[in-house]
Amino acid sequence: MSKTKPRVTITVDEEMCKGCGLCVAVCPRHAIRPAEHINSRGFHPVCLMDPEECTACAQCALMCPDACIRIVTQG
Repeated sequence: MSKTKPRVTITVDEEMCKGCGLCVAVCPRHAIRPAEHINSRGFHPVCLMDPEECTACAQCALMCPDACIRIVTQG
């Protein structure tokens, strides 16, 4: 029986994100990085830049001091 990797979606509340980088630092696969655009508060919010690398470990969501990151797995 083959196991398929669950489909992972990471959502970031970009307006709440202050771009502190703590989530980026703890991501073991370097799947999330700061975005090039700036939010209305003047920060670079983080984005899931490499979804194929994400293993849904949720370290980013656990580390986020403002609870801006939500992990959703399907499958």
